[in-house]
Amino acid sequence: MKPLLSLLLFIVSLMIQAQERTLVKADRLFDGVQLHYNWGVIVSGSQIEKVGPISELNSIEVNNTVSYPNSTISPGLIEGHSHLLLYPYNQTDWNTQVLKEADTYRAIRGVVHAENTLQAGFTTVRDLGSEGAGYADVDLKKAINDGIVPGPRMLVAGRAIVATGSYGPKGFDRDQELMLGAEASDGNDLIRTVRDQIGKGADVIKVYADYRWGPNGEAKPTFTLQELKLICEVAHSSGRSVVAHASSLEAIRRAIEAGVQTIEHGDELDRSTAQLMRERGVYFYPTLAAVESIESYRGWNKESQKETERLKKKKNSFSIALKEGVSIGMGGDVGVYPHGENALEMELMQEYGMKSLEVLKSTTSLNAKAFNLHNLGQLKEGFKADIIIVNGDPSKDIHQMRSVLWVMKEGKVYKD
Repeated sequence: MKPLLSLLLFIVSLMIQAQERTLVKADRLFDGVQLHYNWGVIVSGSQIEKVGPISELNSIEVNNTVSYPNSTISPGLIEGHSHLLLYPYNQTDWNTQVLKEADTYRAIRGVVHAENTLQAGFTTVRDLGSEGAGYADVDLKKAINDGIVPGPRMLVAGRAIVATGSYGPKGFDRDQELMLGAEASDGNDLIRTVRDQIGKGADVIKVYADYRWGPNGEAKPTFTLQELKLICEVAHSSGRSVVAHASSLEAIRRAIEAGVQTIEHGDELDRSTAQLMRERGVYFYPTLAAVESIESYRGWNKESQKETERLKKKKNSFSIALKEGVSIGMGGDVGVYPHGENALEMELMQEYGMKSLEVLKSTTSLNAKAFNLHNLGQLKEGFKADIIIVNGDPSKDIHQMRSVLWVMKEGKVYKD
C-alpha cells in the first residue's frame, strides 16, 4: 500500500510541476474583501496556487511573469443582472427585438455581447431571461463552456415566468397571438413550468412578481403569495434559487415571504421591508444604470436637468437599503445599455452613496456568495484563476474599473 501511495504522490507532483506557473503582480491587490499593497498571485493551470506579498512570491519558480505599473489586481468581476440577448433600446426598441428579430440573429449578437463583457473584466454573469429568444441563453452558455466562442461563464434563467395577461409585447390587435418576452403560467401549472424550464437548462428561476399592468399602467403584483411559494418550493427542491423582478412594495414583500434569493429593481422599497430583507438574507439588485439609461433615452439630460420622479424613487430605495444593512449586489440590467459598459452600475452605486471598496466587494465576493459560486469572487488558494488588472486604484476612483488592462478566466488570458 505504501509503495502505491508514494507512486501516486510522485505522479501528482509531476503533474503540478508540468503545469505552467504564472506570477501576476501589481502595486495593489484587491482580494475580494481587502486591499493589499505589493501583493501578487501565482496561477497554476486553471487555479490560484498562492496569494501574498510579492517579496514572498518572488522565491517561487515560475514560467511567466505579468506585471503592470500603477495598477490593481482584482478577482474577475461578476455581473449580477445581465441580458446578453438584448441591446440598447435607443438603437432598437424592446418590442422590435422580441417580435421581429429571429432567435438565431439575436444569438449571434449575443456572441458579440459576451466577448465585450469578458473584455470589460466580467468573467461571470447571471443572465436573467432571454426576453423572447427561447433558450438561446442556454446554447450561448454551452458555446462558451465548450470553448467555441469567448465569453464569461453564465448562470442563465431561460424564458423566465410571468402571469397570464401581464407581460408584453402589448399594444397590438388582440386577435393576434403574439409571442411573449417570457413564459406565461399560473396556479398549479407553475409546477410544470418550473420543472420544464429546469429541464431545458435554467440555472435559476426568474419570476416577475409584478409588472406594469395596473389600471393606469403602474406596477402591481401579478402572482399571489401562494403561487410564489409554489415556484420557490419546486425550484429549491432542485437546488436552484428564485430571482424576483419586483418594483412595487407589495410584490417585494410577497417575494421575500415566498423565499426568493434576490430582489431585482425594488423601486418602492421602504424601511420595514428592507429590514425584512436583511433578516431573511435576501440580496438586493437595484439596477440603477438601467433606469438612468432609460430616462436618458426619453430625453432626460443628467448634466442640465433635475432628476425625474423615477430617479428620485430609485435613489431613495438604494439609500434605504444601504442604511438598513441590506446586502446590495452589483447588477445593472445591462442590455438596456451596452454590453461592455457594465461598470456604469458600479459608478452609480458609488455616486448614490456606497463606498468604492464596498462596490468592489459587491461585484466580486458578495455576488459570488449570493449566487453560491464557492470558488469565485476572491483571490484565494484553490479558487478558480479568474483575475483582472485595472489601471490605477479603483478603491479611490471607481471609474478606473473601465480601464481594464488584462483579463484571465480559469487560467487562460483573454486580454493583454
